[in-house]
Amino acid sequence: MEIYLPIAGIPVNVFVVFAMGLAVGFISGMFGIGGGFLMTPLLIFLGIGPAVAVATVSTHIAASSFSGVVTYWRRRALDLQLAAMLLLGGFVGTAAGVWLFTWLRTLGQLDLTISLSYVILLGSVGGLMVTESVRAILRSRSGKPAEIRRGGSHTWFHGLPLKLRFKQSRIYVSTIPVWTIGFLMGFVGAIMGIGGGFLLVPMLIYFLRVPTNVVIGTSMMLTLVTMATATVLHSVTNHLVDVILALILMVGGVMGAQFGARAGQRMRGERLRLLLGVLVLAVGVRFFVDLVLPPEEIYSIRMLEGPQ
Repeated sequence: MEIYLPIAGIPVNVFVVFAMGLAVGFISGMFGIGGGFLMTPLLIFLGIGPAVAVATVSTHIAASSFSGVVTYWRRRALDLQLAAMLLLGGFVGTAAGVWLFTWLRTLGQLDLTISLSYVILLGSVGGLMVTESVRAILRSRSGKPAEIRRGGSHTWFHGLPLKLRFKQSRIYVSTIPVWTIGFLMGFVGAIMGIGGGFLLVPMLIYFLRVPTNVVIGTSMMLTLVTMATATVLHSVTNHLVDVILALILMVGGVMGAQFGARAGQRMRGERLRLLLGVLVLAVGVRFFVDLVLPPEEIYSIRMLEGPQ
């Protein structure tokens, strides 16, 4: 059963898109990420333009994140105070990202920028997460503790001013690095069509020493608000959100996130990080392959964007 997407300008199979939303929603709920790092590439591989994919996926991320946040809220597995501080930076970062997205689109460099960003970010972050997780699992099997949080360990940003105590996360740290992380998540999410959870989760775990079980729910809260903001800004500024595509993805995403959140609560932290790292790395490798392989068609025709 096919349906025509008015903004994307192509017909798609409804069941294929729904299955994509369901699968990515499951992954979103399990790992506490928006799932955009998977959904945006999947839509691009399906033939949807990168600009439309990035703008539309933000609606799917917001919907699946909302579903996951409700689950983690009921289990008291999220830090509202930490999420609020992250959101202060996230709002600014999202606005800056949408502005850069619009500027790159007028220059005709948006598609290349999105692909290169995926290769660099996903390849580096995925590789680091896989390496660390494998080491943690090997330490655990050898009888050594595989703890990520090291009590009393400090880095240079722990000496910064404006410190707050986050009781749920059991950390006492400056709000400056928290705001900076929130800004980066909003900025990257607006440009690449991702919730930024694959970056936020390791940053909160390794830099701020937040417990893994609290990180997932807190990450989804930040993803929900920043992606809802990005959806509104992309709709008003660029008019690239395909409502029909978004609705199909949202229905599948909300359903999948509920099952994913339950599955994530039953898995050990280092195994969750390993699976997430493998997924991130695999998508980065796929983008790299697409960039280096010669295209099937040497030339393409497209409408110029921006002022004529």
